[in-house]
Amino acid sequence: MSGRQRIDGQEAYILHAYAYSETSLILDIFSRDHGRLPLLARGARRPRTALRGVLQAFHPLELGWFGAGEVRTLAKAEWLGGMPLLGGTALMLGYYLNELLLKLVPREDAHVSLFEAYAATLQALGETGSVVPAGHLRQFEKTLLRELGYGLALERETLTGEALLPDRKYHYLIERGPVMTSFSDGDQYRSPAILGKTLLDLARDDYTDPRTLAESKLLMRMLLNHYLAGQALQSRRVFMELQEL
Repeated sequence: MSGRQRIDGQEAYILHAYAYSETSLILDIFSRDHGRLPLLARGARRPRTALRGVLQAFHPLELGWFGAGEVRTLAKAEWLGGMPLLGGTALMLGYYLNELLLKLVPREDAHVSLFEAYAATLQALGETGSVVPAGHLRQFEKTLLRELGYGLALERETLTGEALLPDRKYHYLIERGPVMTSFSDGDQYRSPAILGKTLLDLARDDYTDPRTLAESKLLMRMLLNHYLAGQALQSRRVFMELQEL
C-alpha cells in the first residue's frame, strides 16, 4: 500500500498485542475490509489511558488508523459490544482461532467471509460456555482453508470422479481429495482412513454423528498441520496440557 492513508470506521478484532517502548503497544488486528495488519497504539500502556479498557481480544472494535509504512498508527478505537465474554475452554479455543489467523493469513489480504466466520465462531464460543462447539470450529477451519485457496473436495472420489459412498472408507490426499481405500493399500497413503459419510457430513456441515465429529477433527488437524509447515500451535499444546490436568 503506497501513500499516506487514513481509514475510519473499520470493524476489527485484536489478534495479538505486545509492548512497544514504555507506553505503547503494537496490535496485530484482523479487520473486515483490510485483512490482518499491525497498528501502533501510542500511549496504550499508560495507567490512565482510555484505551486500556478498549483494546481487548475477542471483542468487536471500531478502529481508525493512518500512515503509509508497514506499521500504521492507531487513531481511534471504540468498543462495539454484543460479544459474550470468553472463559475456560472457550477462551483457549479463541486463542486457537487467533493463532491460526496469525500464522496462516498473509498481511493486508482481505477476507470478508473469513472475518464473518471468525465473528460467528467467537459468538458461538461465548454462548456455549464450557461445551465445545466442535461443529463451529470445523466450519471455521473449512472457511479458513477455502479463503486461502485450499478448499476441500468432499463429495467425489479424486481418481474416478464418482460420488463418495457413505459406507466406504477413503484416504484424503492433501491438495487433491479423497481416494477409496482397500485392504491392500497398506501404508501407501499417510493419512487416516475416513468414512465416506464423514466427508459428506463435513461438506454439508452436519456434525450430529459422533463419528463425524471425531474423524473430521483428525482430517482438519492433518490438513492444518500441513499448511502450517512445521509451525507449532502453542494454544493447542496448552489446551492439551490443561485437559491432562
